[in-house]
Amino acid sequence: MFCTVFSGALCGVSAYIVSVEVDIANGLPGFYMVGSLNPEVRESRERVTVALKNAGLHMPPCRITVNLSPADRKKEGTAFDLPIAVGVLEAMGKVPRGATENILFLGELGLDGELKKARGVLPVVCAAAAGGIRQCVVPGANAREGAVIPGIKVRGAGNILDILHFLSAGEGEREEILPEVLVDTASLFAEGAGRPKGSGTRPDFSQVAGQETARRGAEIAAAGFHNLLMAGPPGAGKSMIAKRIPGIMPPLTLEESLEVTSVVSVAGLMGVGEALVTERPFRNPHHTISQAALIGGSVLPRPGMISLAHRGVLFLDELPEFQRASLDALRQPLEERQVNVSRVSGSVTYPSDFMLVCAMNPCPCGY
Repeated sequence: MFCTVFSGALCGVSAYIVSVEVDIANGLPGFYMVGSLNPEVRESRERVTVALKNAGLHMPPCRITVNLSPADRKKEGTAFDLPIAVGVLEAMGKVPRGATENILFLGELGLDGELKKARGVLPVVCAAAAGGIRQCVVPGANAREGAVIPGIKVRGAGNILDILHFLSAGEGEREEILPEVLVDTASLFAEGAGRPKGSGTRPDFSQVAGQETARRGAEIAAAGFHNLLMAGPPGAGKSMIAKRIPGIMPPLTLEESLEVTSVVSVAGLMGVGEALVTERPFRNPHHTISQAALIGGSVLPRPGMISLAHRGVLFLDELPEFQRASLDALRQPLEERQVNVSRVSGSVTYPSDFMLVCAMNPCPCGY
C-alpha cells in the first residue's frame, strides 16, 4: 500500500514542504530510504522500527520503501522520524486512509515512542501555512513556538500513541485527544516588549556608576546602531558597558522578533515551551572561537554567532586575541547585513544585521 505524509525541511532560516512517500509491498523484508539523505535521516529507520515495536505496533515482514521528495535537495536532521512513522502506520492500515490529509508532521522519536524537541519548528510551520496546509502536529515542547504563526492549527503531542489515537478518531473527538495550542502572538509580544527596563535579569545602565564618557559613547553608538570599539586597561569597565548596551536599544518590533526567533529556532536554542524571543540578543563568544562557529557553516550549515546576534549586539572582548581570518571574514557580513554559506550540498543565507561592539587593551601587557 502507498501513502504520502507532509513534513518540512530547513533551508537557511526558511523552510520548504517535504512529501514523505511510503510504500509497503511483498518481497524480501527490508526498510529502504531514498531522497538525498544525510546519515541522521537514514538512521530514522532504526528509531522508527524500535519506537513502533515498543509502542506495541509491530511492523510486518515486508519491503518498506520511503522517499523524501523533492529527492534532489539534501535532507538533514532528526525531525523526519514522526512523518515516516505516521506514513508507515497509514501504509500498514493502522490509520484510516486520508486521515493525514492536509496535516504536517514534525518531530524526533525516542526508542520508547516519545516525541522529542525538534529544531526549526517556527519556519516549518510558517512554510506550511503559506502552502495551504491546515494543521501541524509537532512535539509538545515546540507547540507554543509553532502556534505564534496565524492561520494554521498547531497541536502538540507527547508520543506516537497519542498521534495514532488522534488520527483514528472522528473529527469531533480529535480536539479532545490533541487540542489546538492557542497563543495570542500580539499579546505575548506586547507583554515581553513592554517589560520595564531593568525589571528582568539582564544588566542595565542604571547599575553603572560614573563612566560618563564611556556611557555617552555607548548611547550614541546604540542610537544609530553604529559599531563601537572601546580601548582601556583591565578593570576600566569595558565589558560592563558592553553587556548593558542591549538594555538601552529600542525594543524589537513584532517582525524583528519573529526574525530573531526563527534564527534561534533553526539553531536549536529555543527553550522548552518558549514561544517568542522578545529581547534583543547579546552574544559574547570566546576569542578561541572558530571561523565556522563565528560566521556560520561547518559541514552541515548552521547559523553562526553573527546570525544569533541578528538585531542585537555581538561583543568581541579581547579583540586582538581573535584569529585574523575570523575577523577578516566579518567584513562582508557587516556590509551586506547577511552571510552566504556555500557548500557542495548547496548554499544558504543567514541574516546578520548586528551591532558590533569590541573591547581591547592598549597593549599585550594590558597597561
